[in-house]
Amino acid sequence: MESDILMETNFEDLSLVARGKVRDIYKTQEKLLIVSTDRLSAFDVVLPDPIPHKGEVLNQLSVFWMKKTSHIAPNHLITDRVENYPEELKKYSTHLKGRSMLVKKASVFPVECIARGYIIGSGWTEYMANGSISGIRLPKGLKQAERLPDPVFTPSTKAEIGQHDQNISFDKVVNLLGSDTAKWLRDKTLEIYRFGSAWAEKRGIIIADTKFEFGVIDGALAIVDEILTPDSSRFWPMDQYRVGVSPPSLDKQYVRDYLEELNWDKKPPAPVLPAEVIQNTSEKYLSIYNILTGNELRR
Repeated sequence: MESDILMETNFEDLSLVARGKVRDIYKTQEKLLIVSTDRLSAFDVVLPDPIPHKGEVLNQLSVFWMKKTSHIAPNHLITDRVENYPEELKKYSTHLKGRSMLVKKASVFPVECIARGYIIGSGWTEYMANGSISGIRLPKGLKQAERLPDPVFTPSTKAEIGQHDQNISFDKVVNLLGSDTAKWLRDKTLEIYRFGSAWAEKRGIIIADTKFEFGVIDGALAIVDEILTPDSSRFWPMDQYRVGVSPPSLDKQYVRDYLEELNWDKKPPAPVLPAEVIQNTSEKYLSIYNILTGNELRR
């Protein structure tokens, strides 16, 4: 299994644009190459242990959703087929196959666009403190993990490595990006969430919440980065869902829950994960990919 792991890329003859928490981004001609590694971040800190197959799941699930939701909002995907990449990239096909995509350049907005259909995580914490999330008043008496009357748009700041996202109000997004753009981001976030939720529910999965990133490509608004992955979403098996408790998940929350049990201040360096946690996380990522797409992972 170790041969399948990619913690970091170093394509020395390519121009590295950015190395994020999970993705390495290179410039090629007038396009970008995004490589999804097996790095895992939690609480905005990159963990020292890679998760086998994680990058492949993130990449291929994002491609799946980008094709499914292109009628709702344009996205940056050009192709994920290595055979269609520029010639300068093909020498790296062993590292790129299944875990990379060629995309259009975008000017990305400094806002995480979050849709919540259920109250959990930081949303639950904020609701318990003041009865609202991101300035949106919610009904009194909600229980943990309860379904909201309607999905809500709860944006946040976009954290750098080692920093934490902060929930912000819709008015703050308007101040940052303008009214028309803010409304478009809100409406598309909720529309894609509803589309994905309906698809997942037919397959026995609840999407409790998810986050998107958007930007501008050639003057048009578009979705970028990833869509409805286990890094960016909470996936709950319907048959294990119970109101009042945090349900078992098929996503990164499993690792967060483990880390919450440790005496860690959520600052770098992050603790080493036990082999069992690494294996279970990998299996959860593979499982949600198979459930949502109906396919085995393309290798």
